[in-house]
Amino acid sequence: MTERNWAGTYAYRAPIVQAGTIEDVQALVRAGGRIRALGTRHSFNDLPDTDGTLVSVTGIAPEFVLDEEARTVEVGAGTRYGILARWLHERGWALHNLGSLPHISVGGATATGTHGSGDRNGVLTTAIRAIEYVDATGERVRVAIGEADFAGRAVGLGAYGIIVRLTLAVQPAYRVRQDVYTDLRWDAALEDLPAMTGAGYSVSLFTRWGGDAAGQLWVKTRLDRDDAPVVDDVLGARRLLTSANSIGDAIADNLTEQGGVPGPWLERLPHFRLDATPSNGDEIQSEYFVAPADAPDALRAVRTLADRIAPHLLVSELRTAAPDDLWLSGAYERGLFAIHFTWANQPAAVLGVLPEIESALADFAVRPHWGKVHTLDREDLERTVPRLADARALFERLDPEGVFTNAHLERVGVREAR
Repeated sequence: MTERNWAGTYAYRAPIVQAGTIEDVQALVRAGGRIRALGTRHSFNDLPDTDGTLVSVTGIAPEFVLDEEARTVEVGAGTRYGILARWLHERGWALHNLGSLPHISVGGATATGTHGSGDRNGVLTTAIRAIEYVDATGERVRVAIGEADFAGRAVGLGAYGIIVRLTLAVQPAYRVRQDVYTDLRWDAALEDLPAMTGAGYSVSLFTRWGGDAAGQLWVKTRLDRDDAPVVDDVLGARRLLTSANSIGDAIADNLTEQGGVPGPWLERLPHFRLDATPSNGDEIQSEYFVAPADAPDALRAVRTLADRIAPHLLVSELRTAAPDDLWLSGAYERGLFAIHFTWANQPAAVLGVLPEIESALADFAVRPHWGKVHTLDREDLERTVPRLADARALFERLDPEGVFTNAHLERVGVREAR
């Protein structure tokens, strides 16, 4: 049986071996040949794939290690965020943010710069305090924040080793409420995007691009107390007093609780519940990042393609993340405004419209989400990813024989062509 990604829309070429221990990973690397890590299979392109062997790290025990004095937790890279979050919350601790899906692995999400949401929240990778990986010789290597080239390895795309454990920053557990604001109009949103994205701790706008109505705004507010007031109006959009969603009735039961009901951070920051099917499935995803300052003009440019986008789109999500210093992060030195597309499973149609979207965003130094479908190549990315050449040189030095390279990494300029 052909193995596929979580959504079923990418078929892996390589055979997949399930590792049960870190020693298994070391043995597979030492056996020779090309090898790549596989987590919870939430990439939508050939980034994880290889002409060698894929090693799944999800079967390795999490082995949580909490250091309350240092405010860190050490965890296996294949662990799902939702599992880690539950373990932390039971002990009174939390992460600074979570992605839309709690089903994604810690290693895969951080290695691709996956981001969650919030003007002042760094991408998930910014929580990393140390990385432990198996290098091209099969040895275990640990690198900590502040050490040479840490910022180059943090969003590493699996390009230099198999990450097996991560140490993340934690903070005391907190409470969040999630409110939906409806009937936001494009003219109001584009006039003051900072007011929209700054309306809460984590904010997402769900849109289908056409018409005057921008869509629904989901605002997640971090609470000092459960009865803290929230505004009834954001840029003319009105707060709904009951749960509602704009991304399909079929998945409504899979969403985390809305309607302003206070709850634990891990049950409000993701859009989807850990114990439910995430998102739609049978979908293709693309995502592009521009600087927040360029976002109004970038959105206007994409809106000119609304008629081309609409026949193939399930929904788009717009959100932000804070600037960081991680070389291959979409938020490197400028923060990010994310323009996300969840497409129907129509590969030819999606690949037909993506170059038009990328052309519309070309004037805004657009960067892609590394794990989602795009058509940008090395030449394109040399212009928009400032540290791409530095990252490539680092990975070539760490893995000179190309054990961890693949066609995708070479195509986007993260590794040299072989």
